[in-house]
Amino acid sequence: MDGTVLIADDDRTIRTVLTQALTRAGCRVHATGSLAQLLKWVEEGRGDLVITDVMMPDGNGIDRIPAIREARPDLPVIVISAQNTIVTAIRATEAEAFEYLPKPFDLPDLMSKANQALSRRPRKSDPIPEPLPAPREAADPAMPLIGHAPSMQALFRMVARVLNADLPVIIAGEAGVGKTTIARSFHELSDRCDRGLAVLTSSDATEEAIARAADKARGGTIIIENPAGFDTGAQARLIGLIETMEAGPDRAHAPRIVATTGSDPQADVAAGRLRSDLYYRLAGVTVSVPPLRARVDDILPLAAHLLARAAAQGLPERMLSDDAAAMLRAHPFPGNVRELENMMRRLALTASGPAISTAEMREALSQQSGHRTPAAAPVSALTPAPEPAGVVSLPQVGSRLSDSVEAHLQRYFDLHGDALPPPGLYDRILREVERPLLQVALDATGGNQLRCADLLGINRNTLRKKLTELNIEVTRRRKLM
Repeated sequence: MDGTVLIADDDRTIRTVLTQALTRAGCRVHATGSLAQLLKWVEEGRGDLVITDVMMPDGNGIDRIPAIREARPDLPVIVISAQNTIVTAIRATEAEAFEYLPKPFDLPDLMSKANQALSRRPRKSDPIPEPLPAPREAADPAMPLIGHAPSMQALFRMVARVLNADLPVIIAGEAGVGKTTIARSFHELSDRCDRGLAVLTSSDATEEAIARAADKARGGTIIIENPAGFDTGAQARLIGLIETMEAGPDRAHAPRIVATTGSDPQADVAAGRLRSDLYYRLAGVTVSVPPLRARVDDILPLAAHLLARAAAQGLPERMLSDDAAAMLRAHPFPGNVRELENMMRRLALTASGPAISTAEMREALSQQSGHRTPAAAPVSALTPAPEPAGVVSLPQVGSRLSDSVEAHLQRYFDLHGDALPPPGLYDRILREVERPLLQVALDATGGNQLRCADLLGINRNTLRKKLTELNIEVTRRRKLM
């Protein structure tokens, strides 16, 4: 790897790690904690690549990209950010950043992107691009689109790539994952945002309703909710609408079609619920939204965001106690983000103090699940049913760990009677074992991560990533290296 890299990040640790990695790879590096210094270097003609954080003490890194491009149109910019929202991904894409990577990032991935950026430096004869407009701001969506999980980051990138295309979109996912919010993002964050938005549902899909929607959304966006729920006549009218938009005299102002579905559209076609010719007209791009149980590490950041938003709307300020947070993280959330949002608003209103207690969280989870009593609400997949005096029995000396785990699991299954536990049990169990394993190993090695990684037989970068993912608290004795 060859070239000069300019790094702007107010986190000294990140500056040090990137400087060392890039220097070892053969690059020259200038690092700063100031956007002003970064822009000074750019204007002086230094650097072949910029790596910048978003939230800096003296400004926003994405907001500075137009100035960087104006001064040096051929200078690629990689954006790194802990602001893991769809808006950040879209704003980085709109500003024509070379790449956007969420924190904590995978160092080999960032090094690969840096190598690609340096390898694709344009020739002197390449045309100078037009200046970019200022990156678009967006209102806080009704349901938060926040996520560091790889599945959500992939979703954000997909939305950013096709945001201003004319292709129709199908957004698929379980109830409560935020399909309608994402559908609205396709309108509100796109170039169509100053034109009309219309929503069509199966309860109002008459010829007149479809005509009104087309007129209202001229040049804008039509959201079709659950097209498989439309009767055959309504589906035929939708096909007629799309054909008119594609070939009619006003096709230059045709609205974009974004459909949402809680089922597999191909299965709907096979079952006869959705006309195949309608499906193929809708499925220009398919975006799958993961359920909340598949991105457990996003639960606590989402909960904190929802509590902060509730406080901004006039409800009391609340935070989660450590035990309440652990209980929340172990909940399977069949209702996904909507369930979490309702729970946080209710707890913000009803909690007795600033910190939501274990008892309050247990009661909230019991109300959400409906069939469980507060005492039986499992804190985790490996927690046995409470003993009368609140004492958890320990394995006898000489017993194997596998025997103890098997006993705990059997009691956990017994709690559900004839029903099965919620899906995702395998991952939940692995997480429950992984956290105490890392904590005990860190304690045994005095917080020395190099020794701890060697003890566990894993790479130190893998250990650091897992400590961040599992929110293992950093103390003087257990300090991130």
